[in-house]
Amino acid sequence: MDTLAPTKTKLGSLATSAGYRVAVTPAYVPEQSDPEQRRYVFEYQVQVRNVDGRAATLRSRHWVIVDELGRVNEVRGDGVVGRQPRLDVGQTFVYKSFCPLPTPWGTMEGEFQMEGDEGEWFEVKVGRFYLVAPTQRTPLPA
Repeated sequence: MDTLAPTKTKLGSLATSAGYRVAVTPAYVPEQSDPEQRRYVFEYQVQVRNVDGRAATLRSRHWVIVDELGRVNEVRGDGVVGRQPRLDVGQTFVYKSFCPLPTPWGTMEGEFQMEGDEGEWFEVKVGRFYLVAPTQRTPLPA
């Protein structure tokens, strides 16, 4: 069963769709950030697990990034971190990446485009997660 509305785990997210579970854990990176220059850097770890879906290769990604001022930036690209991992049932792929923002908080969400072994394409959702600098007091949705 697909869970289209992500379950939030603190600032991260957990979503299941098409038999794949995607968990994201974000973190602020103070040593790479410079608030005086309006540069806030966030790292996020993504864990993609084929729970009970068909075997497939992660071919591309699509991120929707929204900063504190509501500015939207969409990012599309091949694979993730230079790879296009193939996941059989029960396999997990974990990677880390980063996102710089000009504001102390924002959100990310998106999807991965997967190609099954028979050439069929489908999407795996990545639930919304929050990028929040620790000094910023931000009300989050309940």
